[in-house]
Amino acid sequence: MNMCELIVKKKRGGRLNEKEIDWIVQGYTAGEIPDYQMSAMLMAICFTGMDEEETKDLTLSMAKSGDLMDLSAIHGKKIDKHSTGGVGDKTTLVIGPLAAAAGVPVAKMSGRGLGHTGGTIDKLESFHGFHTSLTPEQFIKNVNSIHIALAGQTANLAPADKKIYALRDVTGTVDQMSLIASSIMSKKLASGADGIVLDVKTGDGAFMKTLEDSKALAREMVQIGTLAGRDMSAVISDMDQPLGYAVGNALEVKEAIATLNGNGPEDLRELVLVLTSLMVVKAGKAKDIREARILEETLDSGKALQVMKEWIVAQGGTAEEVEHPDLLPQALCQEAVCAEKSGFVTKIHTEEIGRICMLLGGGRAKKGDPIDLSVGLVLRKKVGDPVHSGESLAILHANDREKLAEAKERLLKAYEIKKEPVAVRPLIWKILDGTEAE
Repeated sequence: MNMCELIVKKKRGGRLNEKEIDWIVQGYTAGEIPDYQMSAMLMAICFTGMDEEETKDLTLSMAKSGDLMDLSAIHGKKIDKHSTGGVGDKTTLVIGPLAAAAGVPVAKMSGRGLGHTGGTIDKLESFHGFHTSLTPEQFIKNVNSIHIALAGQTANLAPADKKIYALRDVTGTVDQMSLIASSIMSKKLASGADGIVLDVKTGDGAFMKTLEDSKALAREMVQIGTLAGRDMSAVISDMDQPLGYAVGNALEVKEAIATLNGNGPEDLRELVLVLTSLMVVKAGKAKDIREARILEETLDSGKALQVMKEWIVAQGGTAEEVEHPDLLPQALCQEAVCAEKSGFVTKIHTEEIGRICMLLGGGRAKKGDPIDLSVGLVLRKKVGDPVHSGESLAILHANDREKLAEAKERLLKAYEIKKEPVAVRPLIWKILDGTEAE
């Protein structure tokens, strides 16, 4: 095959077949195709697009470019859950133990936070001693014994995606739907799950800012997974304000524990129950979502909290920090940010909230940056809430007085307060599955 000819073919709107796509992906990963030719191909894809088959073939080729997780030794149907990222999104910390308590084997690969969105591994490392460096044998043993284990993504999991994404990042080719979908799904397919539940965020704090783009991405990923033989569903959920109240690693862990104790925020609880219900149905533990609502009893009874204790202990932590969350990392300074006028909260600039957490030290601008697990903020007011002048909008948790002062100034600007209230956007916009024909 000739790369220049394939670039011209795609530039003119032609369709690349499975063998051509595989040749391109494997050749680029091996260093046989130079960056400048791959850049040209990516730009051609941005201009002319890819159809469903091309997108599926690209995803599968990237997935098989490295290690493919073999989960066959785990009993039962393995269901994975993936979020496209948001602010205050600590759902995995609740969903993992809840699904495991319902008998669903949760064998999960997770990553660290980057940019304004947090990472599950960072949050879990708020538990002293917790680690994700499990051997494959220990990983499988934990899932079979307590129904849950979480590990970091291996360096050789979909290496083609890692290399192609780095090139997209510097060539203006990130925002193409097929390339975004194949990037996410190549890692999910390589992780070995039988079914996947996607939580696709939409709104100010999400990567997809509009509902239309979020629906398009959800459909694309569901179609890829379905064509690859996976049992797929996607929930489009709102990220026009933070999920729950806590933003920051240890603070979010505390809120997740409160939710497992039956005392969590209503929006977090609602989303957790919807996503976990889909997982339970896919695993064959319930006939439909309505029957799966028994999960509310599991959440409120303390069964899921007990699973969290077993999970944390199995990966190096202690149950004591689950029982007494005040033992988790705490910032030295806690300061309220108060409203300067009365009215109703009509908007929270959610991405800015995530960036304020980064400013305080709770996030990283690039991979490898150190983070402070104790810092962040806890909202006191959300969209639709009435607020009086001088009333607290949020509590900042910081270890640096200069950063605290800047964070306070920026947080005031992140809140919009007006005289008249606004309608609160729905939390769940849509649920798609493999039969979705939109």
